[in-house]
Amino acid sequence: MKIVIPGGTGQVGQVLARHFHANGHAVTVLSRNLHPAPWRVVLWDGLTRGPWVTELEHSDVCINLAGRSVNCRYNSANRRAIFDSRVLSTQVLNEVIASLNHPPAVWLNASTATIYRHSLDRPMDEATGELGGNEPGAPDTWNFSITVAKAWEEAFFSTPTPRTRKLALRSAMTFSPDPDGVFDVFLNLVRHGLGGTNLPGNQFVSWIHEVDFIRSIELLIARQDFAGVVNLASPHPLPNRDFLRALRDAWGTRVGLPTTSWMIEIGTFLMRTESELVLKSRQVVPSRLLAADFQFSFPDWPLAAQDLVSRWRARNFAG
Repeated sequence: MKIVIPGGTGQVGQVLARHFHANGHAVTVLSRNLHPAPWRVVLWDGLTRGPWVTELEHSDVCINLAGRSVNCRYNSANRRAIFDSRVLSTQVLNEVIASLNHPPAVWLNASTATIYRHSLDRPMDEATGELGGNEPGAPDTWNFSITVAKAWEEAFFSTPTPRTRKLALRSAMTFSPDPDGVFDVFLNLVRHGLGGTNLPGNQFVSWIHEVDFIRSIELLIARQDFAGVVNLASPHPLPNRDFLRALRDAWGTRVGLPTTSWMIEIGTFLMRTESELVLKSRQVVPSRLLAADFQFSFPDWPLAAQDLVSRWRARNFAG
């Protein structure tokens, strides 16, 4: 297959590009910065048409992951960059794909599981999940993330592409042992004795192992009956206290200082990021994948954590 990945330079893009390239597919990453890679990298700005348009002609799959990293403080400049990089890139892709003579058969567009409301009471699936926005007591930063997610999906589905099937990927945190990924962040806390419960500890963590993320993407490409929104997450989200306990066990340490919400706010401020990652309860389940008899290789976090820690150690302590 010919696979084009706009914005494929981040952790998730690297996971997908590496996998598809290793399996003999022709991979092209559209990036704002040219850089050496085992696959083809083509310059684009995510805003306007350019020579990159020809990469999508006669392609089989488009997987759009473009978007400024949310690992930052949500000041006005960063909010604008986060919003525009997602919505405007999706809009220009809509214009281009709708105009192609031979467009890709399927377009998978990143979205996020944080589009659902803060949920302690029940799981959120594609059919019955409640979208968030302006819940009583919700921080402004949470509402901003939901506003972005809704606008992102609206931009994606707003333009008809009759010859291209569309899927919005409401993904949970994708864990791989790659440097600077989200797993690296959590493991660094554990390694330095700071991986105790993020109080109150009952907030749910939704996650997916990179192996299952890749396999679910392959399923969605192959299954022509899939369109619309799809949750990409393990079927077993778990409370923060259990999530971090399993990660400490996998690393082999019992020491983990708990952190209160005010400590988290101070810590994330100093780290120039936001507390939403650990304080918002994401209880997301992949009902559509399960209904399609998708068998998760890592449905439960303790086994996934053991695998990820083992591979992280092999990568970082080899030799």
